[in-house]
Amino acid sequence: MRKFDTRIQYLRYKVLCETAKLAWEGQLAEGILDIPKTIIPGPKPTMRCCIYKERAIVGERVKLAMGGDASNDNVIEVLEIACAECPVGGYQVSQNCMGCLAHRCADACKFGAITIDEHQKAHIDKSKCKECGACAKVCPYSAINDFKRPCQQACKVGAISMNEDQAAKIDNDKCISCGACVYQCPFGAINEKSNILEVIRLLKGDADGKKHKIYAAVAPAIASQFIYAKPGQALQGIKALGFDEVVEVALGADITTWEETRELAEKGLMTSSCCPAFVAYIAKSFPDMLPYVSSTLSPMAMIGKHIKESDPLAKVVFIGPCTAKKMEIKRETVAPYVDTAITFEELQALLDSRNIDITTLEPLSVEDASYFGRIFARSGGLSEAVSQGIKEQDLTDVNYTPVVCNGIEECKIALLKLRKNLLDGNFIEGMACQGGCVNGNGCLTHMAKSRMDVENYGRAASTPDIRHAIKQANVKEGEE
Repeated sequence: MRKFDTRIQYLRYKVLCETAKLAWEGQLAEGILDIPKTIIPGPKPTMRCCIYKERAIVGERVKLAMGGDASNDNVIEVLEIACAECPVGGYQVSQNCMGCLAHRCADACKFGAITIDEHQKAHIDKSKCKECGACAKVCPYSAINDFKRPCQQACKVGAISMNEDQAAKIDNDKCISCGACVYQCPFGAINEKSNILEVIRLLKGDADGKKHKIYAAVAPAIASQFIYAKPGQALQGIKALGFDEVVEVALGADITTWEETRELAEKGLMTSSCCPAFVAYIAKSFPDMLPYVSSTLSPMAMIGKHIKESDPLAKVVFIGPCTAKKMEIKRETVAPYVDTAITFEELQALLDSRNIDITTLEPLSVEDASYFGRIFARSGGLSEAVSQGIKEQDLTDVNYTPVVCNGIEECKIALLKLRKNLLDGNFIEGMACQGGCVNGNGCLTHMAKSRMDVENYGRAASTPDIRHAIKQANVKEGEE
């Protein structure tokens, strides 16, 4: 029964699962040192130099499972002991070099880093190379290529470099916590901090003497996850963990759509605020564009606000595909509404730490949201929802031209156009992950059919009408 895309995900899950088991039993302090030996028993073949290094790396993963380095504000961290296995990379001459007579590469290099051997083949002296790429641009055979590490290739905001020991280093001033590097690192040397212990603490009961109702706010991308079971069985599994209520973040998306539509009508030009990585990208790379960002809360924050307005003592746990949500809950505008956030990977570890086999459970039906709230999980869904919001609010005078940005590179292009007043539209839907939330880096799987899974989930909603979904939610709250 396959639950994950990669073995790295599986290893991370095993660490989370073992850590959670001890936490449920109240034995984490006593059993934490045994986790590396449980996961890496010996003697056995190892991909590292020895089994002791393997266990040391697992020990560092346990620290991340427990919350990571508190002095580092970023949710993404590098395990230096697990890094430096990849080639350093940079510009290299491939076997495609034909030993031509022109030697444009050598002429283009202003630093004397390129020499030509007796066979007229080019070679790059790494001690002189400045990685400017001038040689690669002029080579007629495309024989010089920039070989970057997987983490650097995955990071589209240039936040990853190498330290003096050739281990990955994250520039927190550039990092948007999207988690792309976490998913792409073939050695699992870059990981996210986990909030799994905080969730267990909430489910076991607070020590403040107050009775709290624990809500699981589940992102609509769950429709494309837990492919070995039905979405409703996964929701029932969440209830089996001890959550009092399971609610759809898609309802928050409906409320966000309603408010964001009104804001667009007032401003005439703005960007979305739903993707925290996209908003962080604007703040860090395009701070002059911040006035264009919608002031409307994201669906996660909106559903948390909705819950806590009716139950001030409620505790809200977001469950979804996004690592950047763990940074969003720290914002002062969001922190009052969402207590903690975990990914689908962490949810799987929680379920298995309690031996909950969701395939044996009766599916739980949760009908909170509209079709449009549910399709927020895929690229283009937000733009379609705003179009519907304009129609339902009869804002016929709004000239709505959305620009759908699928991935951070497309977001960059749109923001550059906005800065230069060349944007062919008045609403930027920014999604940092390719395909939208269905391909978030906290997902269990990244399947080609994920978009269709979400589309079908949307069509199964009890209403296609945003206004009706919000009205029904308010009626329910009033009844309570």
